[in-house]
Amino acid sequence: MDHRPQLEQEVAKRRTFAIISHPDAGKTTLTEKLLLYSGLLRSAGMVKKAKGGGLATSDWMAMEQERGISVTASAMQFPYRDRIINVLDTPGHQDFADDTFRTLTAADAAIMVLDAAKGVETQTRKLFEACRLRGTPVLTFINKMDTEGRSPLDLMAEVEDILGIGTFAWNWPVGMGRDFCGLIERSSRQFMRFEKAGVAGSKKAIIHRHALDESAGWPLDEGLRERLIDEVDLLDVAGDAFSQEDFLAAKVSPVFFGSALTNFGIEPFFDAFVDLAPCPGPRTLTHLDSGEAQDWAPATAPFSAYVFKIQANMDPKHRDSLAFVRVCSGLLERDTVVKQIRQGEILRELRLSRPATMVAQERTTLDAAYPGDVVGLLNAGFAIGDSIIAAGVSRQEACAHAPLPVFAPAVFARVVLSDNGKRKSFDKGISQLANEGSVLLLAARGRSGEAPIVAALGRLQFEVLQSRLQLEYGAPTNLQDLPFTCAAWLDGDVNSFTPPTTALVCEDDRGHIAVLFTSEWDRSHAARQNPNHRLQDHL
Repeated sequence: MDHRPQLEQEVAKRRTFAIISHPDAGKTTLTEKLLLYSGLLRSAGMVKKAKGGGLATSDWMAMEQERGISVTASAMQFPYRDRIINVLDTPGHQDFADDTFRTLTAADAAIMVLDAAKGVETQTRKLFEACRLRGTPVLTFINKMDTEGRSPLDLMAEVEDILGIGTFAWNWPVGMGRDFCGLIERSSRQFMRFEKAGVAGSKKAIIHRHALDESAGWPLDEGLRERLIDEVDLLDVAGDAFSQEDFLAAKVSPVFFGSALTNFGIEPFFDAFVDLAPCPGPRTLTHLDSGEAQDWAPATAPFSAYVFKIQANMDPKHRDSLAFVRVCSGLLERDTVVKQIRQGEILRELRLSRPATMVAQERTTLDAAYPGDVVGLLNAGFAIGDSIIAAGVSRQEACAHAPLPVFAPAVFARVVLSDNGKRKSFDKGISQLANEGSVLLLAARGRSGEAPIVAALGRLQFEVLQSRLQLEYGAPTNLQDLPFTCAAWLDGDVNSFTPPTTALVCEDDRGHIAVLFTSEWDRSHAARQNPNHRLQDHL
């Protein structure tokens, strides 16, 4: 059966995107409001850290609900208007940048959320740079307009100056702080006046439309109307016209204003987003034998996907592990037989019996998934970075997706079990959690019987590790900090590598060699002393 017409229709409907921000800019609240406007939630509440506050749908882990921060990427799918939305909510905290970077590879576009009072912050810059490296189109949502903040022109200028991307004000705010009451829609020159519905943004805001250029029926001060006309006219004269081509080429970011807390500006933003954001496009794969790059088009190429995330214990009843997979081409049906590829080698063929779509930890088994979809597969031997292709693709034609980077860690410790009666649970837990990619599990070469070394980008990952070992596996642990401050992946023969006396040579579970150093000077010295080896920041 020729699935191409169906695939072309389904691909055109898909919008797969990630939401990025500095912590506390309102990213998770915005994600929840998208669920509200899609009809998936009947009511939504502010994401709160204090007891009694509503819990974000995308923040399902106990630590996320306790702290009010996202520490793991969440994937959700739902319909909006006539589109199918796949949204990836990413951690804003810098300690989880590796999880966020991998998640961004699964997105076709990104929404960058800025705090109206703070503008572009440190983590925003890092996440935007990850989007820039991939050429990912970015829409900007300036949040918290219901609080006192900086002028819209200053915020847009900062985006251009710091991030190096052009901006286009898609709409324009009316008021700020307690006076924020609506937006000017530039394309129609209409004033969208918002009215609250429900408590604390639990219901959709009501929108009343008024012509900006007509004084009759204008609901606010006439002087304000004239000032708004001048501001919008100035935007038209001083700025360039919006170019969809430049947006898709990541040269310009359309800017929207609003408040995720009150829902003011949320519906116009989402409506514009589904029209502007791209549907899934071709992905470049590498031929296993020749190394030749090949573009696989979403509607015409065989089925292909890759694993960008592993998450254990999303279902507390079953303590299973789920592989998050981005479908890139072809049709995935229930019971599809596929080839699993890792590091350029075909590992096995297997049947995908229960692909699922998710909203937080809630799963629904799918009959079919299309390019752009993010699906969950019960993890029986998958690892981050694995490629999956249709079993019907011959060995001579087999291709794999590009490997996902593994960053060199920055903090190191030994994790010691404090109750030896929990050894079996501890061994299972440390293995499953390391397989998720949030921490690296290392073993010192030439040593045995020692407590495992865990390594991460930041200490918060260690807190999450200990918390989950205790809550999900019943294994209490202590951490013993190690004196290393940086690390590098070794490219070259480990047996001929001469490390500094203070360094430690380790191996991860895939056989990659990591060298741990007590200082950047030691690392530089090791590089000079070993000219036939390379010390790399990422694999």
